[in-house]
Amino acid sequence: MLTAPNQPFDIGPVYYSVEPGPWGLMGLAASDKGLIHIQSKIPSEKAYVNFLNRSFVNTPEKDSKRLKPAVDQLRLYLKGKLRNFDVPLDFFTGTPFQKQVWKKLAAIPYGETRSYAWLARSVKRPNAHRAVGNANGKNPLSILLPCHRVVQSNGKLGGYSGGLHIKRYLLELEKTSRASL
Repeated sequence: MLTAPNQPFDIGPVYYSVEPGPWGLMGLAASDKGLIHIQSKIPSEKAYVNFLNRSFVNTPEKDSKRLKPAVDQLRLYLKGKLRNFDVPLDFFTGTPFQKQVWKKLAAIPYGETRSYAWLARSVKRPNAHRAVGNANGKNPLSILLPCHRVVQSNGKLGGYSGGLHIKRYLLELEKTSRASL
């Protein structure tokens, strides 16, 4: 879902690339510091550019070369050939709590899941299951920060901003690829 903020961010230049993915087009955006946004399913390049125009002060510039390392790593991951990403990230947005949750997502091992309750405890807010779920849903770097690995305590998938079919796909990909890596 492409939801822009109420006020556009002024983070300097914004670069983007739109690439084919397993669910259609994927949009990626970066600042001079690192990757700032991934959208696993977008309706069109025009829709992604409109989202970026509403989200940032500076007009986004298409720059596939700048985003190539992230795109290459995403492709390897989606083929089951990469477990850990090594691209710079720019956490320019988010509350301190959201950033804390997003950083904890990276601690969830490839091919494993954790519960919202685990995530709440890991950020020292054991009763904040809903707040953790909301922070998860606002994760601007899905897949790289694996919010798809967070499930309900009873093992059910819970939600996923990209759609449950994508969450299932990613979890199955990691489950089947784990043995071969």
